[in-house]
Amino acid sequence: MDDMKTLIENATIVNEGRSFLGHVLISNQLIETVFEGDLPAGLSENVNRIDATGLHLLPGVIDDQVHFREPGLTHKAEIYTEAKAAVAGGVTTFMEMPNTNPQTINQTELQKKFDRATDVSLANYSFFIGATNDNLDQVLATDIKNVCGIKIFMGSSTGNMLVDNTETLERIFSKAQMLIATHCEDETTIRANSATYREKYGNNVPFTAHPLIRSAEACYISSHGAKQLAEKHDTRLHILHISTAKEAAMFGNDLPLSEKRITAEACIHHLWFTDADYESKGANIKWNPAVKTAADRDGVWKALLENRIDIIATDHAPHTIEEKSGNYWDAPSGGPLVQHALQAMLDFVQQGRLTIERAVEKLSHAPAQCFQIEKRGYIRPGYFADLVLVNTNKPETVTKANLHYKCGWSPFEGHTFGASIEKTFVSGHLAFENKGFNETVKGLALTFSR
Repeated sequence: MDDMKTLIENATIVNEGRSFLGHVLISNQLIETVFEGDLPAGLSENVNRIDATGLHLLPGVIDDQVHFREPGLTHKAEIYTEAKAAVAGGVTTFMEMPNTNPQTINQTELQKKFDRATDVSLANYSFFIGATNDNLDQVLATDIKNVCGIKIFMGSSTGNMLVDNTETLERIFSKAQMLIATHCEDETTIRANSATYREKYGNNVPFTAHPLIRSAEACYISSHGAKQLAEKHDTRLHILHISTAKEAAMFGNDLPLSEKRITAEACIHHLWFTDADYESKGANIKWNPAVKTAADRDGVWKALLENRIDIIATDHAPHTIEEKSGNYWDAPSGGPLVQHALQAMLDFVQQGRLTIERAVEKLSHAPAQCFQIEKRGYIRPGYFADLVLVNTNKPETVTKANLHYKCGWSPFEGHTFGASIEKTFVSGHLAFENKGFNETVKGLALTFSR
């Protein structure tokens, strides 16, 4: 298998701000050559040819924020199942969060995740180490060449992983030698809002109250505080899942991404849904931070298109449908998204919200650049062949039958996307096609050029 080269012919290649008719030759794990226009004569006969006429060839999506629930929460999801769902959606690389059980807050648990992914993940991978109020020694012992970053939960989303000690935050921001990614919601504000709504409604709080309890102000207070810390210590900060117009206004585009010390991401659900959708979808769109107003959504979109927000991610965070069926206080926040992120963005392309070149920039190029991932995120000779063939003229309706999430549901059920994923290549090997998987393929651990 490793001696066979693969030639993807006659595709519309979308890469680095351009779309052009071309061909990509893959040798083992890597892209050997990218041809534009006609193929040269004399290619070896020992080539597996794939005719991609009418299809778009994109670099694989890099999702910098997923929760795959392993270890300890595997009734919801596993690295094995969610990596398959990712690859089915054109996501070839993921970076996974530390709020598992046990939490990924020391080197032992971090290594266990890498070992597990090596055995079972169809997609490429890295893992964040989580910060707490008392594990700075473990955080500072992390290998900056092989671990994507430090995750700090500056909000109550994750139980006892909340980092709320001012001195601890100062020490982490001043000493960190790698990217810090933050979940920003102010705990004091959320607790006060929760008390107000519990007093008013008891256990019958409507889901429409979620963006009022986990409010725009709670997000801004925390995000602004993280930004101030990063500026004080010149820390490399990445603020996750920006959900408000006020937060979005904090970020600039005066520097190219490669020079930014403070970056931000937007997530699919904050670009797609608004608070008007709680009436029909309830707990199924209950995330932290909350889906907020149409004005907030528009503010996030504006910042994204102006390059003030740098990356698009999912915050894929599955729960069982039974767990989601509880009352407001009992239903956990989070939902499955990784299988449909690319299709959702291609819907926005078809609606004219952004170009396909810009979508690829935000989904693939920018995460690779932001995290300094070696040899991924672009269609370039010498880079890993993480590639996705997309049919933009083949609609697909989301049903339970075509979901690959272990939790078995999606907030997009019933929606018809305008495009479908035809084939996904992971590190040079065909991992998914025609609704089926090649489970002999294994993703690779990421390396970082820091």
